[in-house]
Amino acid sequence: MRYLDEYRDPVLARKLLAEIHRITTRPWTLMEVCGGQTHTIVKQGIDELLPPGVRMIHGPGCPVCVTPLEQVDKALAIAARPDVIFTSYGDMLRVPGSTTDLISLKARGADVRIVYSPLDAVRIAAANADRQVVFFAVGFETTAPANAMAVWQATQLGLDNFSVLVSHVLVPPAMIALLESPSNQVQAFLAAGHVCAVMGWTEYEPIAERYHVPIVVTGFEPLDLLEGIFMAIRQLEAGRAKVENQYVRAVRREGNRLAQETVFRVFEIGERTWRGIGEIPLSGYHLKPAFARFDAETKFAVEAIRTKEHPACIAGAILTGEKAPLDCTAYGVLCSPQQPLGAPMVSAEGTCAAFFAAGRGIGAPARPLEIGAPDTSTREVPR
Repeated sequence: MRYLDEYRDPVLARKLLAEIHRITTRPWTLMEVCGGQTHTIVKQGIDELLPPGVRMIHGPGCPVCVTPLEQVDKALAIAARPDVIFTSYGDMLRVPGSTTDLISLKARGADVRIVYSPLDAVRIAAANADRQVVFFAVGFETTAPANAMAVWQATQLGLDNFSVLVSHVLVPPAMIALLESPSNQVQAFLAAGHVCAVMGWTEYEPIAERYHVPIVVTGFEPLDLLEGIFMAIRQLEAGRAKVENQYVRAVRREGNRLAQETVFRVFEIGERTWRGIGEIPLSGYHLKPAFARFDAETKFAVEAIRTKEHPACIAGAILTGEKAPLDCTAYGVLCSPQQPLGAPMVSAEGTCAAFFAAGRGIGAPARPLEIGAPDTSTREVPR
């Protein structure tokens, strides 16, 4: 049930597009904050089918992409140690650090392993008592419950050789930072359905009220996104600014209380640095003091790392929506999925990767996948 035909129906898609055109009387700027949504919008050409003047800005919705270079370099420093088994989801392995990436370290002999769950890393630690096992805990609120459970399980098993490099970021504070930016253009948000499935949408309600910005919790399929855009524009045209839930089949207002309890048993909220945005107060998870022994940054003394961004990469401006991939002089020339300069080109949820996969700006434009046709992509489930 990864992709459901009824949410890719071309007849319903055309009806929704017609309704969007019918109700739109002026230009509007919307932002989705989810890399999975970005890939669907770009692949299907949804942004090119909207009324003139209606713009989709692709926000910082890729957790791999917003992980700061400093954190990637910390991962590289830890992974290079001979006593470490470094574990990670696959999409982090080719993210460039200042000098190399995890897959290159692996090629040179470092013990870097792809896992499909943080609990896999716990099992590796239990089976390798003579090695230190580190899991790169990257993601939005969506992956936090599983990562918290891994730390909790390691506690119950008494695994002193397990730790996590925590890089969790939280969506609502980033939305506030964007809205308070002097260059802000966003008038409405499409909120990520997977984040809200865990956390609910109560955190979005004060944002909508304070900044008078509609927020629509939206799914990931073409019809989800078209309906979410319709609901957002309908609010904008009526002068309303509320939180609405398009993704009713998966999201409740209160979210998943059990998952939230698991998260806050292990993590507490603190400041976090975002690539392209900078430090945002109360925008990330950190291990509580009771679990400090599982903090890889402390265990391996990598708190202070000097980084160096590639001068041709404008990932920061792309992540905040100030620039689009086609504004980058390196796009498709110096930077490609095979030789990425920055995370937005290599991540399964990156905006640059979405544009490149759709053939935008790299010769003859690719025809968008027809809504309703089978999707043969292998992109990962959004995090």
